[in-house]
Amino acid sequence: MLEINDSKAKNWVLGVTSLASFMMALDAMVITTAFATIRAEFGASVETLQWTVNAFNLTFAVLLLSGAALGDRFGRRKMFGAGIALFVASSAACALAPGAGWLIASRAVQGAGAALVMPLAMAILSGAFAKEERARALGIFSGVTGCALIVGPAVGGFLTATLGWRFIFWINVPIGIILIVLVAARLSESFGPQAKLDIAGLSLVAASALALVWGLIRGNQMGWSSIEVIGALALGVVFALGFVGWERRASTPMIPMRLFASRPFAAGVASSVLFYAAMYGVLFLLPQFLQVTLGFGPFGAGLRLLPWTSTLFLTAPIAGSVVQKFGERRLVATGLLMQAAGLGWIAFNVTAGAGYAAMVVPLIVAGVGVSMAMPAAQNAILSSVAVTEMGKASGVFNMGRFLGGMFGIALMVAVFSTRGAVDTPLHFSAGFAAAIMVAATLSLLAAIAGSFLPARRVVAQLKPQQA
Repeated sequence: MLEINDSKAKNWVLGVTSLASFMMALDAMVITTAFATIRAEFGASVETLQWTVNAFNLTFAVLLLSGAALGDRFGRRKMFGAGIALFVASSAACALAPGAGWLIASRAVQGAGAALVMPLAMAILSGAFAKEERARALGIFSGVTGCALIVGPAVGGFLTATLGWRFIFWINVPIGIILIVLVAARLSESFGPQAKLDIAGLSLVAASALALVWGLIRGNQMGWSSIEVIGALALGVVFALGFVGWERRASTPMIPMRLFASRPFAAGVASSVLFYAAMYGVLFLLPQFLQVTLGFGPFGAGLRLLPWTSTLFLTAPIAGSVVQKFGERRLVATGLLMQAAGLGWIAFNVTAGAGYAAMVVPLIVAGVGVSMAMPAAQNAILSSVAVTEMGKASGVFNMGRFLGGMFGIALMVAVFSTRGAVDTPLHFSAGFAAAIMVAATLSLLAAIAGSFLPARRVVAQLKPQQA
């Protein structure tokens, strides 16, 4: 790993990688408050619209670990720039989309670009700073990314309300072009360990995820006992088992299955998959509820998400600083119980016909809870493996959260479609309440999974044995 001695050069690396990460995170969030407008323009169903998120999540999740490997082999700067260029081109394609199918396909390509950019941004940044400076640099990087997650829905709502939803994608074009120029001018090339790409593993996990989500999506329309649905779900399970079997015997596995023998790793990943499933599902449906049922515009809906999203800025740094004192298990379990309670509270209020004011406190409770759990779960996962395998562990965590988000959206939309519809505010409200209760249940299951994390002292004892 080649460290940079020039402080000005280091600042450029920090600035370029942070801006790239900000653009990726912002793009993931700005679309949330544009869903209702896009659905109305294209005449798309909620089931179709979910693919604008799930197509991105699928390609990002399954290509994430391969993106890092491509950078190690062909050059991190080169592949980082290529990822930005792919993301910019696909953003323009999204903005020009004449229909839902085009938009979904373009979003899938966006996910592929992001799968190159995000892991390589971390690798380039980590390589530029010495060990004693790296924590501060990563803290700034994470803070900038976190700001995008917080302001994204409001920014997306503002652009949708003033310039039209297509500008949530057009905004990426000038930023991306500037980034490409800066990457060429300010970043140095670096390489990592040469590793063989696990094409078979990548194909199996992608096929499994696609089949399982397809079965969930088609269940209400075709019938849960139909050959198509049962066949898709069964095929998904077969591909998943095939993936596990392949990874166990592959010489260079994408996901080393031995990592799951560690209790904190397995519990941390399971909990993360479940609570991200809840979060992504809520993030897909809540802005639409605020617009369709409560009558707010895109910008108003984005602003009204702030009691939930802004808790990340306030709570996550505190949780990260006290995790060593209280232990991951306590923070994860307590935080996710708070998320379950907050979401269940919202479902109850919606069923009772309450307005937005009744949602503010439960949104804060749920937000504070998950903001406690996120850094603690990630710390448990990374602390459970040897230093040399932290990159793999981080990749598994990120793959799990995006695949979890994909399944969460599919499951909650399936429940929404069973109980509600988008034709009237009352019907949308009924489906939304049922779906949010599913999110509360997923959060409760995540808290149970988090309770299997060992106490902090046990995790500390495991580290020397696994190093």
